[in-house]
Order: sequence, then C-alpha cells, then structure tokens
Amino acid sequence: MKAILPLFVFIDACGWEIIKDDPFCKTVAPNRRRLESVFGYSSACVPSILSGRWPDEHRNWCYFVYDPKHSPFKVLKPMRWLPTAITSRRIIRRWLSKLVKVQLKFRGYFDLYNIPFKYISLFDFTEKKSPLLPGGMNRGTNISDFLETSGIAYHLSDPTRSETETYDAVLADVKTGRIDFAFVYWPDLDGLLHREGNQSPEISPKLRGYEERIRRLVDAAQEQYEEVRLYVFSDHGMANCDAFLDLKARVEPLPLQMGKDYAVVYDSTMARFWFFNDTARRTVTETLSAIPEGCIVPDAELARLHCLFPDRYFGELIFLLREGVLIVPSHMGERPIRAMHGYHPNEKHSYAALLTNQPDIPNSITAIPHIYNLMVRDALQAQERNGSQSPPEKRAERRCPSTREAPEPALASSIRVSASNA
Repeated sequence: MKAILPLFVFIDACGWEIIKDDPFCKTVAPNRRRLESVFGYSSACVPSILSGRWPDEHRNWCYFVYDPKHSPFKVLKPMRWLPTAITSRRIIRRWLSKLVKVQLKFRGYFDLYNIPFKYISLFDFTEKKSPLLPGGMNRGTNISDFLETSGIAYHLSDPTRSETETYDAVLADVKTGRIDFAFVYWPDLDGLLHREGNQSPEISPKLRGYEERIRRLVDAAQEQYEEVRLYVFSDHGMANCDAFLDLKARVEPLPLQMGKDYAVVYDSTMARFWFFNDTARRTVTETLSAIPEGCIVPDAELARLHCLFPDRYFGELIFLLREGVLIVPSHMGERPIRAMHGYHPNEKHSYAALLTNQPDIPNSITAIPHIYNLMVRDALQAQERNGSQSPPEKRAERRCPSTREAPEPALASSIRVSASNA
C-alpha cells in the first residue's frame, strides 16, 4: 500500500454561492474556503489554476484578439456572403468550429462562437494549445510540465470525454495504485447553470451525483493508499442574468467604421476595443461612459487584477458590465442565456470554492491560482513517501512530449488582489 494520493477534483462553475448553504461534500471534505477568482472567463481561470500564475504572466486571457496579420481565419472570409440566418445558427457554428479546429490543428478548446464572418479575418485565436497538456501554456509552464519533469506518475482528465468516461478512467487508475497524483475535471455543472440559472432545481441532484462519485473515488483510493488528500474546487461561480444590453446598437451607429477606425470583440460580459485614431478613441469612450449598465475598467484596476497587458494585446479599452447584465447580441451568441460568469472577481457570484479533508488550509490560499501551490506541494510529498523515483508510466488520459523547462512556483506572498464564454 502506498502512503499518499493527492486527489484534486475540479468542478467547473461550482462557486461559493452555489455550495455555501448546501451540504455538498461535507462528509468527505468538511473544511471549506471561499476563493477569489480571476478576472475573465474559463480561458483565463483554468490556465491560472493549472499554472499558479495570473493572466498577465501566462497570457491566456480572452479567446479572440485583434491581430489581422496572424489571423488563421482568412479562408472563412467568403462565408460573409452567406445569409446571416444560416451563419448565425448555433448548430452550423458548432459543426464549422469542429472542422476548423481539425484543419488548423488547434489542440485546446475552440469555438467560432458568433464572430461575424465579415470581420473574422481581423482576429486571431489565443488558445491554440491545451493548457492542460505539457507545453500548453502561452507563456510559462503548467502542472503537467511539473509532473513530467519531476517524474511523477499521474492521471489527468481528458476534457473532451464525458463526465462518466472521465470518472471511469480515474477510478481505474486509482484502483491500480500506480499513480501518485490525480487531477479530475468535470465541466457539466457550468453548462447546466448557463441554461437554467443558479436557482435551478437541477443543481442539487447534480451535486449529489458528484458527491457519490467523489465518495467512491475516495473509497477506492483508501484501498491502495494510507492517506487520500482530497481537494474539491472550482474556477468561478455563476450569476443569473436578468438584464440585457445591446451594446452593438450603441456603438455601430457612431460615425466610425469597424476595421478602419476601431476593432471590438463583444464578449458576454465585457467589450474589448482597439483604436486606430484619436477620434475613434474619444467617440467610443464618451459613448461607453454614458452607459449605466457597465463601466470602463481603469488601468490601475486592471493591474490589480493582473490583467493589464502593456502591449494591449487583448484590448486597449475594457468595458465591463455589472453583475447580472448580459451583452445581447454579442460575439458569443445571438440570444440570451439564463446565467453567466466573467464579471468583476469581487462580485457576489464570482467567488470560487475550495473544499478539502485536510485539517488546515494554508492562509496563503486565497485565490484560484494558489491551488497550484497545493498541487505541487502534495505531488512532491506523495512522490517522496511513495518511493516513486522512476519515470512515470503513461497514465494520463492525454499526453504530448513534455517540455524540459522547470516550473516557476507561484509565490502567494507576492499576490496582490483587488477590492470570467465557456
């Protein structure tokens, strides 16, 4: 029997407000803490968890950026002549997204969403690699790189598999006792909350299902390991959307031309602008300043949130909505959805959660990038006490050649925190 198995279970969108008054996992993981999330969407939160860094360090923030020189979407320009009634249909976009992902050999998450084909050649997509895989970060290393270079036998969920398949795969690896670290990713709660909202009667049954799977994993692990260190955590919460803002209707009538005077990506909860002349900058800024549903995020605040990029790669001006307001239509979708994330990290429903069976959560664990510190610490202790000094067997569900760059540990003491389209 081995000494330790660190078991990290990542449940997408299982925020603090979702579980704080729910008995979720109180039997197997009784110790709880609210964690601050990262400003942005899953495209920012997941890489931050996996790397222990913030967006301005790893440069995984929002998916689409203005970069016509490097746009891989020029081949899609002829589709601008097709009727919008066809090209805006979600089923068409999903099919085309799968085709484009294969053709461009993207390995991370990819979706064309609702970017107009008229303008799509102006944009690049920033997650061409999977941040879950070795070498998958835009900058720096991640937990997979660390496990590979440290020679630690591990299991890592494949996000393209169903939650049932993911559960079966990790359970099989746990039962062998060969691994010294496990990272499980379950994304379906996020989709449920988007569709039904954070008061849905479907939430409790979903949580009970997760509880049962986690309990079975722990029971199976206890047959192979003397100690199971369980951590159940999330990346953000979810806010119900009861107000909608047609921001395009405020900007497009201005005496400016998209692609000539400015460029913009309308995300679900924020709009990101690039300007090509002073008139465009002044006109758009004045227009946005008069909209009460949101505000322009000052550079000082972006810096505190670790989302200020000196090269303005992700946008020169960020207009953020208050919690509960949704941009409709947006470049993420034509129609409203019931709930969304990606608001300011200090909004009520933005907070993530950490649940564990460990008696003491270090005081330095206050935000989701700090989960990386726990993973590294426990993986090293498991390796040492389990006696796993040989190179790992190929136990992860997805692998690629590892990088040889040593990971840079996140320093909790250096983190400054201010007052999340799937």
